[in-house]
Amino acid sequence: MSTTTTPTAATPPAKTPPPARKPATGTPRRPRRVLSAIPAFLAWFAGLVFFLPVAWMVLTSFHAESDAASNPPALTAPLTLDSYREFFSSDGASPWPPLINSLTASLSSTLLVLLLALPAAYALSIRPVKGWRDAMFFFLSTKMLPAIAGLLPLYLFAKNTGLLDNIWLLVLLYTSMNLPIAVWMLQSFLAEVPPSLIEAAQIDGAKLPVILFRVVGPVVAPGIAATSLICFIFSWNEMLFAKVLTGVMAETAPVFLTSFITSQGLFLAQVSAASLAISLPVLAAGFAAQDKLVQGLSLGAVK
Repeated sequence: MSTTTTPTAATPPAKTPPPARKPATGTPRRPRRVLSAIPAFLAWFAGLVFFLPVAWMVLTSFHAESDAASNPPALTAPLTLDSYREFFSSDGASPWPPLINSLTASLSSTLLVLLLALPAAYALSIRPVKGWRDAMFFFLSTKMLPAIAGLLPLYLFAKNTGLLDNIWLLVLLYTSMNLPIAVWMLQSFLAEVPPSLIEAAQIDGAKLPVILFRVVGPVVAPGIAATSLICFIFSWNEMLFAKVLTGVMAETAPVFLTSFITSQGLFLAQVSAASLAISLPVLAAGFAAQDKLVQGLSLGAVK
């Protein structure tokens, strides 16, 4: 008599746990740290290279004329304020009228640019008109013409209309020169404004001027600050049209700097002192608006 046995399921072998990892010991990965430090090093190096001429100009402005003109340069020469005294003294030509003319032309043109560019950027971004891309390209194409190409027609126009040596002619020129840049910048800033914000203002009965200056304006304040600062710097530094179209009454600060190059030679210490003094308004404006400038230039870059 045979007996049948039921097969029993084989028990699986017990799994052995993986070996425990040993805690990482030793020095951190230095090659990765070195590679991550290379961009920072290059940025600092580029900053020092660009800052070196400015530092050299500042140091030269505090040297005497004989020490500034020495070859090789006398780095350890005694410091003096004679160049600044001669620049602001009343013995020669006064620097105050050119500084006031530059300030008037730069501030007035920047204000006009903002008043004209903000509605244009609103129409091209928040309420886009038909063919707005063609309009933007037209604004950009106006900057492709070399400035020297329009110098003769502008001179003849100023001569026939009696606007030579008139500061308000420079205001109109600087406004037309900076308007395309301002429209392009403000258009990119206004494109980030939520449409619901404007619709809510319209529901409350706000008109277009109120929407522009009381609703949209505070939202894009960093972009407006960045645009106005760039337009101010461009107007302050412009010299070609100011050199040709002005004389004595409307002379600007960059044109005044060229008076230090005489037949007797170049007075290096005086030029450095004058350049630093004339650059101070732009540096002060940039330092005062540096937070708004950074926010405005980076607006829309990170979404």
